[in-house]
Amino acid sequence: MSIITTLTRMWLTRGVKPFTFKNEYDQELPYIDCDGLGLYVHIPFCRRICHFCPYCKELYDAQRCNRYVDTLLREIDLVSANQAEKKTVTSLYFGGGTPALVAERLGEIIHALEKHFVITEGIGVELHPDNVTVEVLTTLKEAGVTKISIGIQSFGEKYQHILGRNMVDLSSMATALQTVPFETVSMDLIFALPGQTFEDLRQDVDMAFATGVNHVAIYPFIDFTFTPGNVPAMGKKEKRKLLDDITNYCISKGYGRNSIWTFHSGQESCYSSVTRDNFLGFGCSATTLLRDQFKINTFSVDAYINRIDAGKLPTSLTLRFTRHQRMVYYLFWMAYSTKVSGEDFQQFFGVPLRRAYGFELWLAKMLGFVTEQDGVYAMTLKGAFYYHYYENFYTLAYIDKMWGIMRKEAFPEEIRL
Repeated sequence: MSIITTLTRMWLTRGVKPFTFKNEYDQELPYIDCDGLGLYVHIPFCRRICHFCPYCKELYDAQRCNRYVDTLLREIDLVSANQAEKKTVTSLYFGGGTPALVAERLGEIIHALEKHFVITEGIGVELHPDNVTVEVLTTLKEAGVTKISIGIQSFGEKYQHILGRNMVDLSSMATALQTVPFETVSMDLIFALPGQTFEDLRQDVDMAFATGVNHVAIYPFIDFTFTPGNVPAMGKKEKRKLLDDITNYCISKGYGRNSIWTFHSGQESCYSSVTRDNFLGFGCSATTLLRDQFKINTFSVDAYINRIDAGKLPTSLTLRFTRHQRMVYYLFWMAYSTKVSGEDFQQFFGVPLRRAYGFELWLAKMLGFVTEQDGVYAMTLKGAFYYHYYENFYTLAYIDKMWGIMRKEAFPEEIRL
């Protein structure tokens, strides 16, 4: 795995320099001139820890959680303190953890952000199935939330057991969603679980849309080395067939595809916190992507609070991009939407996409990974699978290593990838 990702990195970044994350930070973040800026807020508390989840989280304690939110409000002011005018941003997403545990304070956080930013494309919140009640949804809507994403993973009893989750009360959930409607209601499903068949996955997708959602995300199961679960991975051929079959099924049902793993019904419903040019992250483990740098906040709640108490930003690691490293990062995550626009690339970098990666684009077309029309490169089913396949390599070679270290060290000296 590391050989594949290393050779690919060297080829696409046009150099041997690794992605080097250093223990350094800027007290001021140069985001004011960044177009297409999004916002992300991380809430790391859960009532129960799911063994398959790799994200930064800890068991909920009301007093500790409230102190964390107080600190979060101060981080928002620290990041934006020197900006005289409000910055227009695309959207705001809350992830975790379980953001609904602070539902009563989300309005405070949103208000703090709206003092510095104008949010134009809505506010999204991730929910545990237990959070989908009329009371919680009403609180979220009153706070200004327009999009929700529910982490179902699977409706099947067998797979709920594998993942250590409880069965979902579909009737109560459907009633709550009907009573308190949102612009986008998404459900997360997992594919490539052991023994999972197309029929299993098809039933999950059908049940999701029947429950009243207008968007589903069908993510691959990834076995991180630092998670305590022991779920065997599905083979490559089985995984490809399953992904192709469920994609073809969703298309046959008239659902639109707006990313590698997401489908929507009716209007162009969207729920994605990654497909944006730049973003600011707030809270422990949150990441920030700007034109020439990538930052990760400390994974430690205590270290996060201490840094803010000292009047300093909670950055743990910073990557200063080379030009081609930034191009690769841009293309990797824009490709997640299944399309890359040459015009958008040139607007961002000031260089034609064909000049930067003409050979790679030609090769991708020859191999049947993409098609091209009017300067827009769209993935085929084959291309989507191999993107997924490489993303899996990337996750295990890069993210698994980085997160594994950062879960143990609040401020590592350096990480090379």
